[in-house]
Amino acid sequence: MTRPAPQAPNTAARRLVETLIVNGVDRVFCVPGESYLAVLDALADVRDRIQVITCRHEAGAANMAEAYGKLTGKPGVCMVTRGPGATHAAIGVHTAHQDSTPMLLFVGQIALKDRGRGAFQEVDYREVFGGLAKWATELESPERTVEIVERGIATALQGRRGPVVIALPEDLLEEDGGPPPARPVTPARAGLDPAVLAGIGVRLARAERPLLVVGGSGWTVEAAHALADWAERLGIPVSGSFRRKDLIANDRPNYAGDLGLGCNPKLIARARAADLVIAVGARLGENPTQGYTLFDRAHTAQVLVHLHPGPEELGRVWPTALAAVADNSLAAEALTTLQPGRTWDEGTAAHAEYLTFSTPVPVTGRVNLAECIAHLNTALPADAVITNGAGNFAAWLHRFYRHRACRTQLAPTSGAMGYGFPAAIGAKAVYPDREVVCVAGDGDFLMTAQELATAVQHALPVVVIVVDNGTYGTIRKHQETHYPGAPRVIATDLKNPDFVTYAEAFGAFGVRCETTADFPAALEAARAAAKAGTPALVHLIADAEDIAPGRTLTGLRGG
Repeated sequence: MTRPAPQAPNTAARRLVETLIVNGVDRVFCVPGESYLAVLDALADVRDRIQVITCRHEAGAANMAEAYGKLTGKPGVCMVTRGPGATHAAIGVHTAHQDSTPMLLFVGQIALKDRGRGAFQEVDYREVFGGLAKWATELESPERTVEIVERGIATALQGRRGPVVIALPEDLLEEDGGPPPARPVTPARAGLDPAVLAGIGVRLARAERPLLVVGGSGWTVEAAHALADWAERLGIPVSGSFRRKDLIANDRPNYAGDLGLGCNPKLIARARAADLVIAVGARLGENPTQGYTLFDRAHTAQVLVHLHPGPEELGRVWPTALAAVADNSLAAEALTTLQPGRTWDEGTAAHAEYLTFSTPVPVTGRVNLAECIAHLNTALPADAVITNGAGNFAAWLHRFYRHRACRTQLAPTSGAMGYGFPAAIGAKAVYPDREVVCVAGDGDFLMTAQELATAVQHALPVVVIVVDNGTYGTIRKHQETHYPGAPRVIATDLKNPDFVTYAEAFGAFGVRCETTADFPAALEAARAAAKAGTPALVHLIADAEDIAPGRTLTGLRGG
C-alpha cells in the first residue's frame, strides 16, 4: 500500500497552527473530526508547544476554552468538527459572548466545492453564529489563512472581548497557506479621555454616597489591585458585578458584596441611594440591575459614570452623566490618579453589611450548605479557583464564599448549566499547581459529567462537590412560587446515580457526605486525592426543602 505524502510545510493548516503559536496559544481543547484532520496533523508536530486536550463532548471543550480565556486574557481555542460538533459547541460561544471572554472556535467544514448542496453535516456558520459571536466567518482563500486568524484574534481581544468562529473547509487546509505570520497581534486599547477623568474628579469631590461597581473582562491583576487600593484609601464602597466577585478581594474593608442574583437587600438600597455610581467594565445588564429595576433612568442620567471598552454598551440601557470608551485596566489606572481631597465612611459600613449577609444561616436539613461553603473559606488557599455552573446551589456559593484573590472565580454570567465542571478542568490545565474546586448541582453536573474521562486521561486532578438535592432547584423554586402545591410539580424531580460509584468508574476518587459535620473530612479526603494526582468527587446529599438561603419549599407554598 502506498503511504500518503507528509503534509507540506506551507499548508493553510500549518499556517493556522503557526499563527496560534506566535500569539502565545499553548493549549487547544477539542473533539477531533475528519473535517480538520490537516490541522490535527499540524498540531502533532508542535506537541512541545501546544497541548491538545481531547474532550468527550464539544460543549465541554468549548467551556474549557472559555474558562482558559477568562483566566489568561488570551483567546481560548476550541476545535470541533462540522454540523453537530459545531452546534454542540455553541453553548460555549454563547457564554463567551455574554461573559465578554476572548475565544476562537475553529470548525471543520465541508469542502468549499460542495457548499450549497446540502452536503453531509453542512451548516452556514456565518448565519448560525452571526448573533452569538463577535465575528463568524469562513476561510475561502487558503493564502489568507494568517490574515483571517490574526483578524480573529484581534476581534476577540479588542473593544468588548468575545468569541470568534472560523470555519475551515477541508479541501483548503492542505493548499498553499500563503506567507507565515510576521509577529503577534497587539490589540488596540483605548485610554480614558482626560476630559472625562477630570469630570469624574469634580463629581467625586462633591459626592456624599459614592459607589464603585467593577465588572467585565480584560483586567490585569495589577490594575484591579491598584483600583482596590485607591478605593480603600478613600473609603469608597466597591461592589462586584454579577459573578465578578474576584476582581476585588472580598476581605477588603470597603468591599460591599456583589450585585447579582439573591443580592443583599442592603446593597440594593445602597446602590439606589448612591449620588455617584462609577461603573468600570460592568455592562449593568439584567442580573446586576435586578431585572432592570435597580436604577431609575432619570436618576442614572444624573449620577452614573459608565466606563466600558465597548461603545455599544454605553447608553444601551441607562442614560449617563458621563460615559467613555476605555480599556478596563487603563480606566482603572487613570481613576487612581484622582485625589478628591476627602474620604468617606461609606466603605466601612458597606463592608459590615456584607459580612453580616455572608454569615451562614440556619437550614432545616442535615446538610447546611451555607456552613459547608463557609468551610471552604478556611480550608482552601487564597489562590484556589472556584467554579460553578447554574442552579440554585450557586446562590449559596456566591453568598457565602469569600474570594481573596483575582482570577479565582469562574462562573457563567450567561447562566449556563454544565459550565462549572469543564471550566474547572480548563482552569487546572492553566494552573496545574493551584487547587481547583467545582461546586455543581446534580442536574448541572450531569450535563457535562462525562468530562471526568478528560480529567483522568489528561491528569487534571480537580475536585468537584456535587450538591445532590434530587431536583432542578431553580425551576422547582419558580414552580413552587408560581404554581404551588405538590400535585403541580412536574419535570423537576431527578433520579440520580450513586455519584461515588460514577466517579470511581472513570478512575476518579469519590466520597459520600450526608451531614454538615462530615463535610470537612470528606473535602479533605477529596483534596488529598487531587494532590496525589487523582480527580475527586464529593457527593453531598442536600435537602430540596432548603431551596435557597433562608428560603424553604414549604415557605414558598405559604406553609
